Amino acid sequence: MDLKEKLVSSFLVFEDQADVDTYIHDVRNDAIKIFEEKGFPTKKEEAWKYTSLNKILKEDYSVFPKQENTIDYNDIKKYFIHDIDSYKVVFIDGKYSSHLSQTTHDSIDVCLMSAALSKPKYRLVIENYFNKAATKDSLPSLNTAFSSEGAYIHIPKNKLVEKPIQIIHFSTGNESATMLQPRNLIVVDENSHVQIIERHQSLTDNPVLTNSVTEIFANKRAIVDYYKVQNDNANASLIDNTFIKQKRESVASVHTFAFGGKLTRNNLNFYQEGERINSILKGVTIIGDKQHVDHNTLVHHIEPNCESHQDYKGIFGENSTGVFNGKIIVEKEAQKTNAFQANNNILVSDKATINTKPQLEIFADDVKCSHGCTIGQLDESAMFYMRSRGIPEKEAKALLMYAFSNNVLNSVKIPEIKQRITKIIANKLGVNIGFDL
Repeated sequence: MDLKEKLVSSFLVFEDQADVDTYIHDVRNDAIKIFEEKGFPTKKEEAWKYTSLNKILKEDYSVFPKQENTIDYNDIKKYFIHDIDSYKVVFIDGKYSSHLSQTTHDSIDVCLMSAALSKPKYRLVIENYFNKAATKDSLPSLNTAFSSEGAYIHIPKNKLVEKPIQIIHFSTGNESATMLQPRNLIVVDENSHVQIIERHQSLTDNPVLTNSVTEIFANKRAIVDYYKVQNDNANASLIDNTFIKQKRESVASVHTFAFGGKLTRNNLNFYQEGERINSILKGVTIIGDKQHVDHNTLVHHIEPNCESHQDYKGIFGENSTGVFNGKIIVEKEAQKTNAFQANNNILVSDKATINTKPQLEIFADDVKCSHGCTIGQLDESAMFYMRSRGIPEKEAKALLMYAFSNNVLNSVKIPEIKQRITKIIANKLGVNIGFDL
């Protein structure tokens, strides 16, 4: 039995055990039919032309991992950003861990998706927002079919959330191979502001495949600041599907830092549904060995007088492969749009590969849109200058690569995250970047 057949047959068991109302039952059943019809994406599809899932789908994944809660805080504390006071929402093998989480809060609603899906008090929000941004593609539909655990965050009107929210999903490796499907729903009402940090982390070298879906709704004049830290173990694969719908005058930014894992695919989709909206997508990728990272982005400009800014930097070593497939769509009504997209890459190995495809589809005539990509190596003249000043070659290369990615880091609004990312970059480059931030 292959993985698709195993998942379809497992759905019947899952749905029998799920304590949900008719509305969610129907949504799940429709979703599993879509996945059964489409199956896993292949390289025959244009959006997956450079990313094959064949190798990671061959594992015999446990779809419902055993719940052996043997994780102690000391085992995982290094993965948290401790320098900031924050709310913490922790999941172990797909299940919420109350003793590792810290969700005491005032006037904001942070709970589990399982509670939100099943309790009447959340019904109105669920019916208005759940599965309203996610596409009907095969992998988001697969997640919808099995949606249960994950973070449900609702920020009411006129609320500045004073502390960031850290959402961390841990895989224990108790099973020989594990598949997880977390589902997050984040609703930020008008004039509110929230910062969120997300991480998926394996605790062993056993294979894990995570198919994650996050839906974010930024209502009028809301500000959402989202950070994804992807620095997992060598046998961990992540398919991250994030869908963001924005209303008038909202600002949503997503920073994606991809450093680890076997295969990482980021599907990041922005939908602008109002005027004077700003969407910000930025990322830094540094990988080596045989790692594979694929950024697939979409910004859909629907209304006039809006902006979007995309800036992705990639550094690829050894036999690694990078993919950037970015699309901007500007509808006829979206006049006065200002859309910028850039993808710049450095190959530090002759065996590394980058496939980049920036795209514009413009149906309006009064816009400012630009896109471009670069692929190259380190500047030899800059290297010569630094070497002539007594800087060893290894450190000179590291400083140039850090400078290459620094404009993305400069847009990070939480200094403690910038410090953590800088340390990870230094570790990836094998040097100590010794200067204050």
